[in-house]
Amino acid sequence: MSEIVMSKTDELVMKLLHYFIIEEGYTPIILHGVQNEIWLENLGEEYKIVRIVSNYIHNDEQFTYDLFKTNHVMKKIKRKTFSFDMNALSIFVNLGENVKKIKEENHFHKISCVELTKIDDLSANTLLKEKFPSIIKENNFKEKGAELFMKLTMDINAKSEKEAAKNEAVFSKKKAIVTYILLAIHFFLFFLGHINIDILENIILVGKENIGTEYYRIFTNIFAHYSVWHFLFNCYALYVIGSELESLIGKIKFFIIYLVSGIAGSLLSMAFLGDMELALGATGSIFGILGSILYFGYYYRVYLATIVRSQIIPLILVNLFLSILVPEMGFAAEVGGLVAGVFTTMALGIQYKTTTFEKINGCIVLFIYLVFLGFLAFIGI
Repeated sequence: MSEIVMSKTDELVMKLLHYFIIEEGYTPIILHGVQNEIWLENLGEEYKIVRIVSNYIHNDEQFTYDLFKTNHVMKKIKRKTFSFDMNALSIFVNLGENVKKIKEENHFHKISCVELTKIDDLSANTLLKEKFPSIIKENNFKEKGAELFMKLTMDINAKSEKEAAKNEAVFSKKKAIVTYILLAIHFFLFFLGHINIDILENIILVGKENIGTEYYRIFTNIFAHYSVWHFLFNCYALYVIGSELESLIGKIKFFIIYLVSGIAGSLLSMAFLGDMELALGATGSIFGILGSILYFGYYYRVYLATIVRSQIIPLILVNLFLSILVPEMGFAAEVGGLVAGVFTTMALGIQYKTTTFEKINGCIVLFIYLVFLGFLAFIGI
Protein backbone atom coordinates (compact mmCIF):
# COMPACT_ATOMS: atom_id res chain seq x y z
CA MET A 1 0.00 0.00 0.00
CA SER A 2 2.87 2.37 0.80
CA GLU A 3 4.13 2.00 -2.76
CA ILE A 4 1.08 3.79 -4.18
CA VAL A 5 2.06 7.31 -5.21
CA MET A 6 -0.36 9.88 -6.60
CA SER A 7 0.74 12.90 -8.58
CA LYS A 8 -0.70 16.27 -7.59
CA THR A 9 -2.96 16.21 -10.65
CA ASP A 10 -4.25 12.68 -9.90
CA GLU A 11 -4.87 13.64 -6.28
CA LEU A 12 -6.81 16.72 -7.38
CA VAL A 13 -8.92 14.69 -9.81
CA MET A 14 -9.66 12.01 -7.19
CA LYS A 15 -10.68 14.60 -4.59
CA LEU A 16 -12.97 16.39 -7.05
CA LEU A 17 -14.45 13.08 -8.16
CA HIS A 18 -15.00 12.08 -4.53
CA TYR A 19 -16.71 15.39 -3.71
CA PHE A 20 -19.12 15.44 -6.63
CA ILE A 21 -20.10 11.77 -6.26
CA ILE A 22 -20.32 11.53 -2.46
CA GLU A 23 -21.45 15.02 -1.46
CA GLU A 24 -23.38 16.27 -4.52
CA GLY A 25 -24.89 13.01 -5.74
CA TYR A 26 -23.40 12.99 -9.25
CA THR A 27 -22.98 9.73 -11.13
CA PRO A 28 -20.35 8.93 -13.78
CA ILE A 29 -21.39 8.77 -17.43
CA ILE A 30 -19.79 6.25 -19.75
CA LEU A 31 -18.95 7.94 -23.05
CA HIS A 32 -17.27 6.12 -25.90
CA GLY A 33 -14.28 7.81 -27.51
CA VAL A 34 -13.69 10.26 -24.65
CA GLN A 35 -10.23 10.16 -23.12
CA ASN A 36 -8.57 11.92 -20.16
CA GLU A 37 -11.82 13.43 -18.92
CA ILE A 38 -14.54 12.29 -16.53
CA TRP A 39 -18.19 13.16 -17.13
CA LEU A 40 -20.56 13.28 -14.16
CA GLU A 41 -24.31 13.75 -14.24
CA ASN A 42 -26.97 14.96 -11.80
CA LEU A 43 -30.17 16.01 -13.56
CA GLY A 44 -31.55 17.63 -10.42
CA GLU A 45 -28.79 20.22 -10.10
CA GLU A 46 -28.18 23.58 -11.78
CA TYR A 47 -25.13 22.09 -13.46
CA LYS A 48 -26.51 18.82 -14.77
CA ILE A 49 -23.09 17.93 -16.17
CA VAL A 50 -19.71 18.26 -14.46
CA ARG A 51 -16.56 17.48 -16.45
CA ILE A 52 -13.15 16.94 -14.90
CA VAL A 53 -10.65 17.36 -17.73
CA SER A 54 -7.07 16.19 -17.23
CA ASN A 55 -6.24 16.24 -20.94
CA TYR A 56 -3.50 18.79 -21.74
CA ILE A 57 -4.86 21.75 -23.71
CA HIS A 58 -2.09 23.80 -25.27
CA ASN A 59 -3.72 26.93 -26.70
CA ASP A 60 -6.97 28.79 -27.38
CA GLU A 61 -7.64 26.83 -30.58
CA GLN A 62 -7.63 23.53 -28.67
CA PHE A 63 -9.73 25.13 -25.94
CA THR A 64 -12.32 26.32 -28.48
CA TYR A 65 -12.47 22.84 -29.98
CA ASP A 66 -13.01 21.39 -26.51
CA LEU A 67 -16.00 23.72 -26.05
CA PHE A 68 -17.40 22.65 -29.42
CA LYS A 69 -16.96 18.96 -28.58
CA THR A 70 -18.52 19.41 -25.13
CA ASN A 71 -21.52 21.21 -26.57
CA HIS A 72 -21.99 18.42 -29.14
CA VAL A 73 -21.94 15.69 -26.47
CA MET A 74 -24.30 17.72 -24.28
CA LYS A 75 -26.87 17.85 -27.07
CA LYS A 76 -26.81 14.07 -27.27
CA ILE A 77 -27.20 13.71 -23.50
CA LYS A 78 -30.00 16.29 -23.56
CA ARG A 79 -31.96 14.28 -26.13
CA LYS A 80 -31.27 10.99 -24.37
CA THR A 81 -32.32 12.22 -20.94
CA PHE A 82 -35.34 14.17 -22.20
CA SER A 83 -33.94 17.38 -20.68
CA PHE A 84 -35.24 20.76 -21.84
CA ASP A 85 -32.23 22.69 -20.62
CA MET A 86 -28.71 21.69 -19.65
CA ASN A 87 -25.79 23.55 -18.11
CA ALA A 88 -22.30 22.09 -17.75
CA LEU A 89 -19.32 22.84 -15.56
CA SER A 90 -15.93 21.99 -17.03
CA ILE A 91 -13.03 21.81 -14.56
CA PHE A 92 -9.65 21.88 -16.30
CA VAL A 93 -6.66 20.62 -14.32
CA ASN A 94 -4.04 20.71 -17.08
CA LEU A 95 -4.30 23.91 -19.12
CA GLY A 96 -1.31 25.33 -20.96
CA GLU A 97 -0.08 28.87 -20.40
CA ASN A 98 -1.17 29.84 -23.93
CA VAL A 99 -4.85 29.35 -23.09
CA LYS A 100 -5.92 32.95 -22.52
CA LYS A 101 -9.61 32.60 -23.34
CA ILE A 102 -10.65 31.01 -20.03
CA LYS A 103 -9.04 33.84 -18.10
CA GLU A 104 -10.94 36.48 -20.10
CA GLU A 105 -14.36 34.83 -19.77
CA ASN A 106 -15.25 31.66 -17.87
CA HIS A 107 -18.79 31.23 -19.21
CA PHE A 108 -19.43 30.09 -22.78
CA HIS A 109 -23.13 29.71 -23.62
CA LYS A 110 -24.24 26.75 -21.44
CA ILE A 111 -20.71 25.77 -20.36
CA SER A 112 -18.97 27.30 -17.34
CA CYS A 113 -15.22 26.73 -17.22
CA VAL A 114 -12.88 26.60 -14.23
CA GLU A 115 -9.11 26.12 -14.09
CA LEU A 116 -7.56 24.31 -11.11
CA THR A 117 -3.99 23.17 -10.73
CA LYS A 118 -4.07 22.21 -7.02
CA ILE A 119 -6.68 21.73 -4.33
CA ASP A 120 -5.70 25.05 -2.69
CA ASP A 121 -7.00 26.88 -5.78
CA LEU A 122 -10.56 26.11 -4.61
CA SER A 123 -10.45 28.92 -2.03
CA ALA A 124 -9.66 31.45 -4.78
CA ASN A 125 -12.37 30.32 -7.20
CA THR A 126 -15.52 32.42 -6.82
CA LEU A 127 -17.74 30.27 -9.04
CA LEU A 128 -17.04 27.00 -7.20
CA LYS A 129 -17.43 28.59 -3.75
CA GLU A 130 -20.75 30.13 -4.80
CA LYS A 131 -22.27 27.09 -6.47
CA PHE A 132 -20.70 24.42 -4.24
CA PRO A 133 -20.11 26.14 -0.86
CA SER A 134 -19.03 22.93 0.92
CA ILE A 135 -16.37 21.97 -1.61
CA ILE A 136 -13.43 23.37 0.42
CA LYS A 137 -14.52 21.86 3.72
CA GLU A 138 -15.24 18.44 2.20
CA ASN A 139 -11.81 18.30 0.55
CA ASN A 140 -9.90 18.76 3.80
CA PHE A 141 -8.58 15.23 4.27
CA LYS A 142 -6.20 14.13 7.01
CA GLU A 143 -5.06 11.09 5.04
CA LYS A 144 -2.09 11.33 2.70
CA GLY A 145 -0.62 9.26 -0.10
CA ALA A 146 -1.70 5.63 -0.27
CA GLU A 147 -4.06 6.01 2.69
CA LEU A 148 -5.85 8.88 0.95
CA PHE A 149 -6.04 6.95 -2.30
CA MET A 150 -7.64 3.98 -0.54
CA LYS A 151 -10.14 6.14 1.33
CA LEU A 152 -11.27 8.00 -1.78
CA THR A 153 -11.52 4.79 -3.79
CA MET A 154 -13.45 2.91 -1.10
CA ASP A 155 -15.89 5.79 -0.56
CA ILE A 156 -16.63 6.07 -4.27
CA ASN A 157 -17.06 2.30 -4.64
CA ALA A 158 -19.37 2.18 -1.61
CA LYS A 159 -21.49 5.00 -3.05
CA SER A 160 -21.66 3.27 -6.44
CA GLU A 161 -22.73 0.00 -4.84
CA LYS A 162 -25.42 1.79 -2.84
CA GLU A 163 -26.81 3.48 -5.95
CA ALA A 164 -26.71 0.18 -7.85
CA ALA A 165 -28.67 -1.48 -5.04
CA LYS A 166 -31.32 1.28 -5.21
CA ASN A 167 -31.69 0.88 -8.96
CA GLU A 168 -31.91 -2.88 -8.58
CA ALA A 169 -34.68 -2.45 -5.99
CA VAL A 170 -36.64 -0.18 -8.34
CA PHE A 171 -36.15 -1.97 -11.66
CA SER A 172 -36.07 -5.60 -10.59
CA LYS A 173 -39.12 -7.45 -11.89
CA LYS A 174 -41.87 -8.04 -9.31
CA LYS A 175 -44.97 -10.16 -9.63
CA ALA A 176 -47.94 -8.08 -10.79
CA ILE A 177 -50.61 -9.19 -8.31
CA VAL A 178 -52.85 -6.09 -8.40
CA THR A 179 -52.85 -6.05 -12.21
CA TYR A 180 -54.16 -9.62 -12.36
CA ILE A 181 -56.83 -8.90 -9.73
CA LEU A 182 -58.03 -5.91 -11.76
CA LEU A 183 -58.06 -8.01 -14.92
CA ALA A 184 -60.13 -10.67 -13.15
CA ILE A 185 -62.67 -8.03 -12.08
CA HIS A 186 -62.89 -6.70 -15.65
CA PHE A 187 -63.40 -10.19 -17.07
CA PHE A 188 -65.99 -11.09 -14.45
CA LEU A 189 -68.11 -7.96 -14.98
CA PHE A 190 -67.79 -8.18 -18.77
CA PHE A 191 -69.22 -11.68 -18.98
CA LEU A 192 -71.72 -11.07 -16.19
CA GLY A 193 -72.93 -7.95 -17.95
CA HIS A 194 -73.52 -9.86 -21.17
CA ILE A 195 -75.47 -12.50 -19.29
CA ASN A 196 -77.59 -9.91 -17.48
CA ILE A 197 -77.64 -6.47 -19.11
CA ASP A 198 -79.34 -4.97 -16.05
CA ILE A 199 -76.05 -5.27 -14.16
CA LEU A 200 -74.29 -2.98 -16.66
CA GLU A 201 -77.17 -0.52 -16.60
CA ASN A 202 -76.81 -0.18 -12.83
CA ILE A 203 -73.06 0.54 -12.78
CA ILE A 204 -72.30 2.54 -15.94
CA LEU A 205 -71.83 6.30 -15.92
CA VAL A 206 -74.74 8.57 -16.85
CA GLY A 207 -75.12 12.32 -17.33
CA LYS A 208 -75.31 14.62 -14.33
CA GLU A 209 -79.04 15.12 -14.85
CA ASN A 210 -79.68 11.39 -14.38
CA ILE A 211 -77.10 10.30 -11.83
CA GLY A 212 -79.21 11.45 -8.87
CA THR A 213 -77.60 10.16 -5.69
CA GLU A 214 -75.93 7.17 -7.37
CA TYR A 215 -72.46 8.64 -7.11
CA TYR A 216 -70.96 5.15 -6.95
CA ARG A 217 -71.32 5.04 -10.74
CA ILE A 218 -68.31 7.36 -11.01
CA PHE A 219 -66.29 4.48 -9.54
CA THR A 220 -68.06 1.33 -10.77
CA ASN A 221 -68.10 2.30 -14.44
CA ILE A 222 -64.30 2.00 -14.46
CA PHE A 223 -64.69 -1.78 -14.46
CA ALA A 224 -67.59 -2.00 -16.94
CA HIS A 225 -67.27 -2.75 -20.66
CA TYR A 226 -69.81 -3.63 -23.31
CA SER A 227 -67.98 -3.44 -26.64
CA VAL A 228 -65.72 -6.45 -27.19
CA TRP A 229 -62.95 -4.45 -28.86
CA HIS A 230 -63.03 -1.81 -26.10
CA PHE A 231 -62.83 -4.55 -23.46
CA LEU A 232 -59.97 -6.37 -25.16
CA PHE A 233 -57.98 -3.19 -25.84
CA ASN A 234 -58.21 -1.95 -22.25
CA CYS A 235 -57.44 -5.36 -20.77
CA TYR A 236 -54.43 -5.81 -23.05
CA ALA A 237 -53.16 -2.33 -22.17
CA LEU A 238 -53.66 -3.06 -18.47
CA TYR A 239 -51.79 -6.35 -18.80
CA VAL A 240 -48.83 -4.83 -20.65
CA ILE A 241 -48.28 -1.38 -19.16
CA GLY A 242 -50.11 -1.96 -15.88
CA SER A 243 -47.87 -4.83 -14.88
CA GLU A 244 -44.80 -2.73 -15.70
CA LEU A 245 -45.94 0.24 -13.62
CA GLU A 246 -46.90 -1.99 -10.71
CA SER A 247 -43.43 -3.52 -10.77
CA LEU A 248 -41.77 -0.10 -10.86
CA ILE A 249 -43.86 1.87 -8.40
CA GLY A 250 -45.33 -0.74 -6.05
CA LYS A 251 -48.68 -2.47 -5.62
CA ILE A 252 -50.45 0.01 -3.32
CA LYS A 253 -49.36 3.08 -5.27
CA PHE A 254 -50.36 1.41 -8.54
CA PHE A 255 -53.82 0.56 -7.19
CA ILE A 256 -54.36 4.14 -5.98
CA ILE A 257 -53.22 5.59 -9.32
CA TYR A 258 -55.54 3.23 -11.20
CA LEU A 259 -58.60 4.15 -9.13
CA VAL A 260 -57.98 7.91 -8.86
CA SER A 261 -57.25 8.19 -12.59
CA GLY A 262 -60.40 6.21 -13.42
CA ILE A 263 -62.51 8.45 -11.19
CA ALA A 264 -60.94 11.58 -12.70
CA GLY A 265 -61.71 10.25 -16.19
CA SER A 266 -65.30 9.57 -15.10
CA LEU A 267 -65.75 13.08 -13.71
CA LEU A 268 -64.46 14.78 -16.85
CA SER A 269 -66.54 12.44 -19.03
CA MET A 270 -69.66 13.23 -17.01
CA ALA A 271 -69.10 16.93 -17.57
CA PHE A 272 -69.57 16.36 -21.30
CA LEU A 273 -72.28 13.68 -21.22
CA GLY A 274 -75.70 14.62 -22.51
CA ASP A 275 -78.85 13.69 -20.61
CA MET A 276 -79.37 10.52 -22.61
CA GLU A 277 -75.69 9.57 -23.03
CA LEU A 278 -73.83 6.81 -21.20
CA ALA A 279 -70.15 6.10 -20.56
CA LEU A 280 -68.23 3.08 -19.36
CA GLY A 281 -64.77 1.57 -19.47
CA ALA A 282 -61.30 1.73 -17.95
CA THR A 283 -59.98 4.31 -20.41
CA GLY A 284 -59.30 6.92 -17.72
CA SER A 285 -57.40 4.38 -15.61
CA ILE A 286 -55.33 3.18 -18.57
CA PHE A 287 -54.34 6.74 -19.43
CA GLY A 288 -53.61 7.35 -15.77
CA ILE A 289 -51.07 4.53 -15.97
CA LEU A 290 -49.51 6.21 -19.01
CA GLY A 291 -49.40 9.55 -17.18
CA SER A 292 -47.76 7.88 -14.20
CA ILE A 293 -45.13 6.27 -16.42
CA LEU A 294 -44.44 9.69 -17.95
CA TYR A 295 -43.82 11.19 -14.52
CA PHE A 296 -41.79 8.20 -13.34
CA GLY A 297 -39.80 8.22 -16.57
CA TYR A 298 -38.92 11.88 -16.08
CA TYR A 299 -37.24 11.15 -12.74
CA TYR A 300 -35.53 8.02 -14.07
CA ARG A 301 -34.98 9.44 -17.55
CA VAL A 302 -31.37 8.31 -17.59
CA TYR A 303 -32.78 4.78 -17.93
CA LEU A 304 -36.24 5.31 -19.47
CA ALA A 305 -35.99 8.42 -21.67
CA THR A 306 -35.70 6.43 -24.89
CA ILE A 307 -38.75 4.29 -24.06
CA VAL A 308 -40.79 7.33 -23.01
CA ARG A 309 -39.84 9.29 -26.11
CA SER A 310 -40.18 6.49 -28.67
CA GLN A 311 -43.09 4.47 -27.21
CA ILE A 312 -45.12 6.10 -24.43
CA ILE A 313 -45.52 9.62 -25.86
CA PRO A 314 -46.39 8.40 -29.40
CA LEU A 315 -48.91 5.95 -27.89
CA ILE A 316 -50.59 8.75 -25.94
CA LEU A 317 -50.68 11.13 -28.90
CA VAL A 318 -52.03 8.51 -31.33
CA ASN A 319 -54.84 7.49 -28.97
CA LEU A 320 -55.77 11.09 -28.21
CA PHE A 321 -55.93 11.82 -31.94
CA LEU A 322 -58.04 8.72 -32.61
CA SER A 323 -60.43 9.62 -29.81
CA ILE A 324 -61.02 13.00 -31.45
CA LEU A 325 -61.94 11.24 -34.70
CA VAL A 326 -63.96 8.54 -32.92
CA PRO A 327 -65.85 10.17 -30.00
CA GLU A 328 -66.90 6.78 -28.63
CA MET A 329 -63.30 6.21 -27.51
CA GLY A 330 -63.74 8.80 -24.74
CA PHE A 331 -61.41 11.76 -25.27
CA ALA A 332 -62.52 13.37 -21.99
CA ALA A 333 -61.81 10.18 -20.02
CA GLU A 334 -58.36 9.94 -21.60
CA VAL A 335 -57.41 13.52 -20.76
CA GLY A 336 -58.90 13.36 -17.26
CA GLY A 337 -57.13 10.10 -16.46
CA LEU A 338 -53.81 11.14 -18.02
CA VAL A 339 -53.52 14.31 -15.94
CA ALA A 340 -54.71 12.52 -12.81
CA GLY A 341 -52.06 9.83 -13.32
CA VAL A 342 -49.34 12.48 -13.28
CA PHE A 343 -50.72 14.35 -10.26
CA THR A 344 -51.43 11.20 -8.25
CA THR A 345 -47.89 9.95 -8.83
CA MET A 346 -46.60 13.36 -7.73
CA ALA A 347 -48.61 13.01 -4.50
CA LEU A 348 -47.48 9.43 -3.84
CA GLY A 349 -43.86 10.11 -4.76
CA ILE A 350 -41.13 8.28 -6.63
CA GLN A 351 -38.89 6.00 -4.59
CA TYR A 352 -35.45 7.52 -3.87
CA LYS A 353 -36.30 10.60 -5.94
CA THR A 354 -39.06 12.85 -4.59
CA THR A 355 -38.94 14.72 -1.28
CA THR A 356 -41.69 15.14 1.31
CA PHE A 357 -42.13 18.75 0.15
CA GLU A 358 -42.72 17.58 -3.43
CA LYS A 359 -45.26 15.01 -2.22
CA ILE A 360 -47.16 17.67 -0.28
CA ASN A 361 -47.25 19.87 -3.38
CA GLY A 362 -48.50 16.87 -5.36
CA CYS A 363 -51.32 16.28 -2.83
CA ILE A 364 -52.38 19.92 -3.07
CA VAL A 365 -52.35 19.91 -6.88
CA LEU A 366 -54.26 16.61 -7.03
CA PHE A 367 -56.90 17.87 -4.56
CA ILE A 368 -57.44 21.07 -6.56
CA TYR A 369 -57.66 19.08 -9.79
CA LEU A 370 -60.28 16.66 -8.44
CA VAL A 371 -62.34 19.49 -6.95
CA PHE A 372 -62.24 21.25 -10.32
CA LEU A 373 -63.38 18.10 -12.13
CA GLY A 374 -66.14 17.62 -9.57
CA PHE A 375 -67.30 21.17 -10.20
CA LEU A 376 -67.38 20.54 -13.96
CA ALA A 377 -69.20 17.21 -13.51
CA PHE A 378 -71.94 18.31 -11.14
CA ILE A 379 -72.28 22.05 -11.55
CA GLY A 380 -70.72 22.98 -14.87
CA ILE A 381 -69.62 26.35 -16.14
